[in-house]
Amino acid sequence: MHNPLFILLRPAAMLYSSIVQLRNTLFDRKLFKSWKSPIPVVSIGNLSAGGTGKTPLVDWVVKYYLSIGCKPAIVSRGYLRESKGVQLVSDGQKILRSSKEAGDETAMLAWNNPDAIVMVAKKREDAVTYISKRFAQRPPSVIILDDAFQHRQIDRALNIAIINAEEPFLKAKMLPEGRLREPLKNLSRADLIVLNKITDQEKADAILKELEKNGSPIVKARLKIGELICFSGESCTSDEVLVAENLNALAFAGIASPESFLESLTKEGINIGAHRFFHDHEPYSVKKLRSVRREAEAKGLSLITTEKDYFRMLGHPELIRILATMPCYYLKIETEIFEGKETMQSMLKAVIGR
Repeated sequence: MHNPLFILLRPAAMLYSSIVQLRNTLFDRKLFKSWKSPIPVVSIGNLSAGGTGKTPLVDWVVKYYLSIGCKPAIVSRGYLRESKGVQLVSDGQKILRSSKEAGDETAMLAWNNPDAIVMVAKKREDAVTYISKRFAQRPPSVIILDDAFQHRQIDRALNIAIINAEEPFLKAKMLPEGRLREPLKNLSRADLIVLNKITDQEKADAILKELEKNGSPIVKARLKIGELICFSGESCTSDEVLVAENLNALAFAGIASPESFLESLTKEGINIGAHRFFHDHEPYSVKKLRSVRREAEAKGLSLITTEKDYFRMLGHPELIRILATMPCYYLKIETEIFEGKETMQSMLKAVIGR
């Protein structure tokens, strides 16, 4: 039985789809122009509104370029940041902006890749221009546009689109009825498709059959659980090795796919006694975090969250103070490319002429 709310949202989704398609047509016919960057550009984005594992993939690409001796620059809008204009988050030597000023995902990328230049700007062209001037003597080898599949104002040498294998592909709906930012047929703009979060091979194979019609190379990937990091409580200062199986925790997060986070924790053997989920990128308030802490204390549980959520709180010292003395952890998540890695590396190298 159809949800009446979604039926009511369908006209809005059809209108939104028409506007998106008109905009794309204007770009396709060169009536809207794409600006040519003086530095080679790689765009990483998706068709849906979050939940594809984009940030870990951006991190993977940045680390790959660094591993072959190239200095990359990351350019992002810095979603929900509290700063204005063009901001240099990291100059490749020092972190200059907090997550409050840079946005949680951008701050996380900067801290995890201290050798990379990181910028945020409402207009990405302004950020690229700033990089070209500021680092004119030693410019980066490549600029990585974060979450830019729909951002057609800048031309790119490589256009990467990510598809979430856990979401229904053929039945996906446009915003606001569903989570699609643009119709599936627009994957034809992608030079490379990454089918990510593969856990069910049969479901992934069904999506692959459709993706193969696009004709672009396809890379298969999944999320891999990384380290469990302690950031508050006595266990952070002890020499005891963190063992996930020993944890009884309340999980909390503000992400697009909280179910996959719970699944990752369960796979690690962590006993989840309770959970509290918020909207994706939802700012934490003192009231919300105190409520989370009180619940955990009442149930005798530690707290565990995502790395992205940790960085979101890190920019607000008053939030970190609420969790002081409480045993708190975050789980790192990484991208694992298990098929097509050589193809992807070759295409990334081609961007910089190697």
